[in-house]
Formats: sequence, structure tokens, C-alpha cells
Amino acid sequence: MYTQARTAITLGVLGILVVIGASWGWSAVTEPFPGKVQAPVCVQQTIPAGERVFPQDVTVSVLNAGTREGLAGRTMQLLTDEGYAEGDLGNAPSATDVKGTEIWTSDPGSPAVSLVASRLGRGTQVVRRDVSYAGVVVVVGDDFTTLSKGRKSVVADSDSVICSPPVV
Repeated sequence: MYTQARTAITLGVLGILVVIGASWGWSAVTEPFPGKVQAPVCVQQTIPAGERVFPQDVTVSVLNAGTREGLAGRTMQLLTDEGYAEGDLGNAPSATDVKGTEIWTSDPGSPAVSLVASRLGRGTQVVRRDVSYAGVVVVVGDDFTTLSKGRKSVVADSDSVICSPPVV
């Protein structure tokens, strides 16, 4: 009789463990997955004086100020083909009057601005302006057609902060 009682107790304890394990497993399986974390488009990177800045170090946003549909997208493709990181893309505010190209920036002396401006050609104006877009903001108008040869890199004249793509 003693072995029958011990067997019954053992089976009872094992049954309880199976029920606890099954309920824990069911709750773990039916729990929703954690949400996807949105990576930033760019991060602020300090560039010491004398250091080179290359296209892959610079995030660029492009706004269309013209009437040609898709101009900002085509311009962004040209810039990303040259190695620049893609930032924001869209239309410029409706009151914007840009014929060729402008760069909107809060830091006109930035090496990133100089590098991008060299690719946009001689007629590019750099306008000091507070912007809410990522990186160097390029505004293109109907007279813009293609990129210039430009420089492959620029040297920072002084310590600067640029918006660079995040390191993954």
C-alpha cells in the first residue's frame, strides 16, 4: 500500500508541474511581441578641426520647391548614389521661391554644408534658417537638373557638429 500512495503522490505532483508549465508556456506564447524601435535618421556627431568629412558621414534631406513632380525624390536618389545618407523627403512650404538650389541650415560654416554645396553647383545659395528636417536640407526648384562633380571630402576648419547616419 505504501508504494501505491507514493506513486499517487508522485503522479499528482508531476501533474501539477505539467499544469503550471503549460499555463506559463501558454501565457508566454500568447504575449504580444515587443514593438519595433524606430532608429533615428541621424545623430549629432562632433567633427574636430582638421578632420575630413566624407559623403557617407552626412545625412541629407531634400525638399521640392518646384512644380516638377518627383524632383525631390530624383534629387535624393542622385545624392544617395554619391554616398550621402537619406534623411527626410518632401515638398517645401508653399511660399518658398527657389529657382535652382538652396541649402537651408542653422550652421552655414559646417563642413557638411560645404560638401553638399560643392555637389549642387555654383548657383547654390546657403540660407541661414532654422529647420526641422534631418541633416543638411537641400531645396530644389524647377531649374535644377543634375549634380556637379563636387568634392569627395572637405576638411573641417573648426570643431563642428554635423548630422550623421547612426552607426548600426
